[in-house]
Amino acid sequence: MFSSVAVIGAGQMGAGIAQVIAQKDISVRLIDVKEPSLEKARNTIQKSLNKLYQKNLLTLTPDQVSQKIQYGSQFNTMEKSEIVIEAVPENLDLKLKVFKQISHKVNADTIIASNTSSISISRLAEVVPHPERVAGLHFMNPVPLMKLVEIIRTEQTTESIFNKLCQFTVFLDKVAVSSKDKAGFIVNRILMPMINSAMFALMESVASAEDIDKAMQLGCHHKMGPLALADLIGLDTCLSIMLVLQEEFGDKYAPCPLLKQHVEAARLGKKTGQGFYTY
Repeated sequence: MFSSVAVIGAGQMGAGIAQVIAQKDISVRLIDVKEPSLEKARNTIQKSLNKLYQKNLLTLTPDQVSQKIQYGSQFNTMEKSEIVIEAVPENLDLKLKVFKQISHKVNADTIIASNTSSISISRLAEVVPHPERVAGLHFMNPVPLMKLVEIIRTEQTTESIFNKLCQFTVFLDKVAVSSKDKAGFIVNRILMPMINSAMFALMESVASAEDIDKAMQLGCHHKMGPLALADLIGLDTCLSIMLVLQEEFGDKYAPCPLLKQHVEAARLGKKTGQGFYTY
């Protein structure tokens, strides 16, 4: 299995990915150009580890796991990584820029994976020498608790790379599903239109946010209602995914105006303290 991993982007997803890798006693570098993001990630990971340890869900101590994570802002620290996982925000131009930077710093056989939830892996691979080593590795939020990982292969992704990512996923105690490189992949192709419909129901005063969520929890056996889930994911991320789906499949996937209003007002959900609910 990999002995050295780099994760680019210290947001909610990047921090979670770094944590689950470190929990398996693998050295991981968490890289972000913003120092406050790194500090926030460090605190978030420590709190998460403490909670898991109290519930007897860690095989290592929190301190042992923390020692496996190195934080930094310099891309040259990833040079010896066997796999680099990109986890920056859902913005194509940003991801293309990061992919170019990664490819200039790592070896020709280093696996480059993206945690994108909707953006074309093939498009990202276009800017990388040896694109056959590129794939999608989409973890679910919150990463330490959610079992699923979508592995997205392009037409060029080799069988060897795909198999290594499957083995890596299993090693992390996750369950892998394979998806073709189509907008939204599996989960968000199905999930986001449902969340979008819930937003339309709220906008059209069909029911309150609380009752919409309660109806889906009790009526469809969902652990979390769609509006609360959107707040957890981040409404900016939801909007980005819906726009990708709309571009690919047409206006039946047009994002709800209420979603756009929330994002424009910086009410992005749990991470800002205000979304469809107040936190």
